[in-house]
Amino acid sequence: MSAPLGRRVAAEAVGTGLLVAVVVGSGIQATELSHDVGVQLLANSLATVFGLGVLIALFGPVSGAHFNPAVTLAAWFTGRRTPDGLRLRDVAAYVPAQIAGAIGGAVLADAMFARPLVRFSTHDRSAAHLWLGEVVATAGLILLIFGLGRIGRAALAPAAVASYIGAAYWFTSSTSFANPAVTVGRAFTDTFAGIAPASVPLFVVAQVLGGALGLAVVAAIYGPNTAPARHAVNVPHGEPEPATS
Repeated sequence: MSAPLGRRVAAEAVGTGLLVAVVVGSGIQATELSHDVGVQLLANSLATVFGLGVLIALFGPVSGAHFNPAVTLAAWFTGRRTPDGLRLRDVAAYVPAQIAGAIGGAVLADAMFARPLVRFSTHDRSAAHLWLGEVVATAGLILLIFGLGRIGRAALAPAAVASYIGAAYWFTSSTSFANPAVTVGRAFTDTFAGIAPASVPLFVVAQVLGGALGLAVVAAIYGPNTAPARHAVNVPHGEPEPATS
C-alpha cells in the first residue's frame, strides 16, 4: 500500500533538504581545504554522488525519492492514466515541499559552516552554453530514471542515478544542476555551489525543456508506457517490506 501523502511529502522535503545540504556543505568544505578549482569540483561531486545514492535508497520506498520537480512532473505525466500513478494533488504537494526543503538545506549548510544563513549568490550562470548543459543534464537524468523503470530495473536507481549525476558534474558545462528545486535552493547561498537569483529562471526553463526531451527519448526508444507508474520513478513507491531473519 502506498504511504500516506503527508509522509511522502515529508520524505520529499527532508530528502531534498539533505541533498542540498550535501551539495552546498561539501562545496564550502572543498573551498576551505583547497584553492584548486578542479579539486574543489572533485570533492563536491564525490560527496554528491555518495549522498544522493544514500538518500534515494533511504527515501525511495516512501515517496519515490524524486527530490526534483522535473522528475515529479515526468512521473505524473507518464502515470496520469494509470490507477497507481501520481495525481495532480500529489504534484501540488511534492513540488512546494521540494523547493522549501532545498532552501532549508542551503540555510542548514551555511549554518554548519558559520556562514550568513541567507546571502543570495553572486555567481552568475547566465550563458547559452550553460543552458544547453542543463537541457542535456536533465534530459539524461529523465532518460535514465524512466528507462530503468521501463526495463524493470528501478532497483538500480540509487547507484545509477548517483553515478550519472557525478559524471554530469564533469561532462556538462553547467555542472549538472538538473533540478529546479535544487537550483532555487542554491540561490540562497553565496558559496561555491551557488547560483545568482537572476540566473535561476532560465536554468529552470532549460531543465523543464530537458525533462520533456528526456521523456520524448524514452518514448522513442522504449515505445508507449505500459509499466505501472510506481516502477517508473527512482525506487518503487509503497511501504518497505519488514526485514526477515
